[in-house]
Amino acid sequence: MSVKQVSNNTEVDERLAALMTNANAVRAIASAVEGTLGPKGLDTMLVDKFGDVVITNDGVTILQLMEVNHPAARMLIKMAKAQQSEIGDGTTTATVLAGSLISEGVNQVTKGVPVSRVIEGLKAGVKNAVEMFQRHARPVQGVLDPMLEKVALVAGREHQDIARLVIEAARLVGEEKLRESGFKLSETIRAREGADNQVLSGVIINKTPMNEDMPKKLEEALVLVIDDALEPEELEEEALSTEAGFNWYRQKQQEFLENVRKIVALGVKAVLVDRGVEDIAEEILTDAGVLVIQRVASRELKKAAEHTGARAIKRTGLKRDPVDLMRYLGKAGTITVDEKLEHVCILQGSGKPVATVLVGAATEEVVGERERIAKDAASAVQAAIKGGLVPGGGAVELAVARQMEEVRRETRGMAAYGLDCVVAALKKPFAQIITNAGFNPLEKLGDVIAAQMEQNSDTLSINCDNGELADMWAMGVIDPALVKMHALKAAGEVAEAILRIDTIIKKREERADGGNNRGEGDW
Repeated sequence: MSVKQVSNNTEVDERLAALMTNANAVRAIASAVEGTLGPKGLDTMLVDKFGDVVITNDGVTILQLMEVNHPAARMLIKMAKAQQSEIGDGTTTATVLAGSLISEGVNQVTKGVPVSRVIEGLKAGVKNAVEMFQRHARPVQGVLDPMLEKVALVAGREHQDIARLVIEAARLVGEEKLRESGFKLSETIRAREGADNQVLSGVIINKTPMNEDMPKKLEEALVLVIDDALEPEELEEEALSTEAGFNWYRQKQQEFLENVRKIVALGVKAVLVDRGVEDIAEEILTDAGVLVIQRVASRELKKAAEHTGARAIKRTGLKRDPVDLMRYLGKAGTITVDEKLEHVCILQGSGKPVATVLVGAATEEVVGERERIAKDAASAVQAAIKGGLVPGGGAVELAVARQMEEVRRETRGMAAYGLDCVVAALKKPFAQIITNAGFNPLEKLGDVIAAQMEQNSDTLSINCDNGELADMWAMGVIDPALVKMHALKAAGEVAEAILRIDTIIKKREERADGGNNRGEGDW
């Protein structure tokens, strides 16, 4: 070999070094979660330095809790978090797809295909595949569509009790609410050790009354929501040392007491406060039989106001005329204090319908996993309402992969190799599901593709119980189309970003004063 050839090979190796390093890091992350995919997927145990253990099948939980230092691996984890934030389900699928896209991209580059051509084909392939997923989607016929129960059961990992709770909650809030961009059904989920499974037409405040003598149950109660502290207006200590300042303070104290008595006179029976409550206010309200909950989380405070029809008010707003103040009050049919679970239930509010799903767990160790399962099921049901349904079990991915192969045959130039990456990635979820079920993925892949082509079907896949061909739609193995579409889009974006990286350079450390640690003579 000539010196020139050796030099060229060295340059190629150097250019591929960053790509290979990043690809290996991504493969390691993908392999950490791929074993959980499918109905036969297994759990992962995560252990911290103190010996605390989390056992879970949830992809995003595994990714969030595992110790990761490599920047490319962190990019993949951020992608999974974005999938969780946007859709609430499909993080494992997105991670597996991204890992496959990057691995196949590296394989093409090492064969001599320019990275830019691989990326060009990959982007075009992802765009086409997403559009194909959309065309394969079947619309949902409202919240009463029985197919939604199948979606909840698949996403809820065959937990029938959780699936029933999620469907009941979805029907309670209604299709219009589920289609709202800012509403997430998964946020209605609460898991408690020792609780009974139930769907409440209301909200749960994870606080207890500030005084044990306050009522434990209220009927037809007026509710006041204070987005502030229930305390007198504050004055600087220096100002209190003057006579004018002291007189001002006494006047404000008197006004405050009048405002608290006004609350009682209005017939308010429950007061929810964002911050603290003054001792004298607690005493007056307790004597009047008013239930007071202080330091309520802002999210819970907002939900309570929405459900009861109350308008949140600042403490200065309590100066308003009683008639005007009445317009800020909400109403609840029932308010109960659960001393065992240490929370307050506000039910049958006169405002917007709100559902809270209370998921019971036998022990403290399984509370977190039960909640994660329920949140996945709720997110899947909401995604199905918004974007329709597709057959699961890897069936629709294989159908789209077959269509992509036809596009690939019509594509000229080296960008076609980027399309090959997308085709291979679309086959990966099916192969991993079959592997986790204990069957040969290559053998089953050929069987399914042949059967889909013969019957012109996008619903055929493998029954993971017996390894035989089966119609996923008929079996009730159904997924939300949005989960598939967003997972592929997110995987494509992170794959493109990582494939574009040509060099890895360590950033210099910045000093606390804004300078750098380099000496004056160092250049």
